[in-house]
Amino acid sequence: MNAPIANPVPVPAANTEAVIQCSNPATGEALGTVEVDDPEAVADVVERARAAQIGWAETDFATRRRVLRRITNHLLEHCDELCDLLVADSGKTRENALMGEIWPVCEKLRWTAANGSKHLSPERVSPGLLVHKRARLEFHPLGVIGAIIPWNYPLQNILNPIIPALMAGNAVVVKPSEWVAFSAQRIIQIAKDAVAAEGHSPDLVGVVQGYGTTGKALIDSGVDALVFIGSVENGRRVLEAAAKTITPVVLELGGKDPFIVCDDADLEQAAHAAMAGCFISAGQNCVAAERLLVFDAVYDEFERKVGAMVGALRQGPPAQGDVDVGALVTPMQLEIVERLVKRAIEQGARVVAGGKRTRTDEGNFFEPTVLADVTADMDIMQQETFGPVMLLCRVTDEHEAVAVANGTAFGLSSSVFSTDHAKARRIASRLQAGMTAINEFGGMTYMAQDLTFGGVKASGFGRLNGRDGLRACTNVKAVLDDRLPLHFANKLFPVAEGDFTTIKGAVKLVYASGVRAKLAGASDLLRTVLGRRK
Repeated sequence: MNAPIANPVPVPAANTEAVIQCSNPATGEALGTVEVDDPEAVADVVERARAAQIGWAETDFATRRRVLRRITNHLLEHCDELCDLLVADSGKTRENALMGEIWPVCEKLRWTAANGSKHLSPERVSPGLLVHKRARLEFHPLGVIGAIIPWNYPLQNILNPIIPALMAGNAVVVKPSEWVAFSAQRIIQIAKDAVAAEGHSPDLVGVVQGYGTTGKALIDSGVDALVFIGSVENGRRVLEAAAKTITPVVLELGGKDPFIVCDDADLEQAAHAAMAGCFISAGQNCVAAERLLVFDAVYDEFERKVGAMVGALRQGPPAQGDVDVGALVTPMQLEIVERLVKRAIEQGARVVAGGKRTRTDEGNFFEPTVLADVTADMDIMQQETFGPVMLLCRVTDEHEAVAVANGTAFGLSSSVFSTDHAKARRIASRLQAGMTAINEFGGMTYMAQDLTFGGVKASGFGRLNGRDGLRACTNVKAVLDDRLPLHFANKLFPVAEGDFTTIKGAVKLVYASGVRAKLAGASDLLRTVLGRRK
């Protein structure tokens, strides 16, 4: 049975401030203020987006590709400036901003421009028994797509829902987290300018800023679909609110991803992948490798290896020089990480490296941490940490590894390391997750954009990326059309004598198993047809 998800912190009261005070989480430096959009302002942004979408829905794929390429060119031309902006607003390192935001977004743009028309053009399918007809699937824009996104990847989280929405012919309105409001307007402007350069209204891409009230107003505004990326608790609230207007929702929620290291794994490869999985963006990653399940035979060696690597990591404000791990974005997240680590130590976990807050006079820093002797029943193994913490849990074999891996309420991504490919695939097939990577950090599945991105269980539903992510931005319409100009009536009424026997015989002839049963159906059909001719 899956463990319940604990709500890690009390839900704050609704914020009624008229502006958002923005600051650098690594230094405390004030960045500026951003005005909060009230419900009336949100409704206005959505309506302007709806008006702009009417013309955009009629554009061809070539026009949409040009918009995506303009966005790509801007990211590349302004790469240094944008990385500096992301560092200031989120506290991450410049390297994490480049590798974790600019690069994945450029790949998504490249893939969508190259493959969007293929996956969004009408698709011929079989008409089944209706051989005189043609069947196809058509992919029509939904209208206005709303996106409510978190603070861990300011640029990636904003542009990722915009890219498929535009390619599919939609408008999009984004509500970014208030914790990264400072960078949001600059990032949104990239898409607005790209749309305007192709002669369309920049209102096609909108942004609304604020707290929970602004997010609720976006849900209530009449958007035609919604993407929500965030915590499980907030995902529940979004789903409840969207249910009132029957608004379809894609939920990409939290994870507690297992990272299985088998006794025949290449430990050097696994250790470096674990470092990426645990410390990219200071561990503030929905697909972070939050639980390292290490086979007993290699556990001690693996612990020594990662302990030395983590102990050598440099941490501090990125602007002060070369650092490996930056700050946590919010003080609340810092409190969650600290509480879970303290509780794990109380429950018997052993500190190998780190384990506490640091640089408290500067910003939201928690030391890169390794905890060993962690067991599956500890709080930290069941609740999402979302911080720079590596958990080492000893398992005896693949059966225990799979049981522990599946023993949480989450099911987002996962990783398996083994030089025995058959064993790795066997383990991977048993993991309850939306994604699995073999001999790679699970989050790297994101870089293969033909793959979908999303989870199972409490990690959400619906898919981003790939063909299914694009089509999630559309109304998939089934169309049955004429193949031949055979205009005859299927006369079902009034019911005639023998109709039931005729239909039953035809159904048996087509669907029954075995020659004898099919012949019986043919006999019934022939008898009734001949009877009608008398």
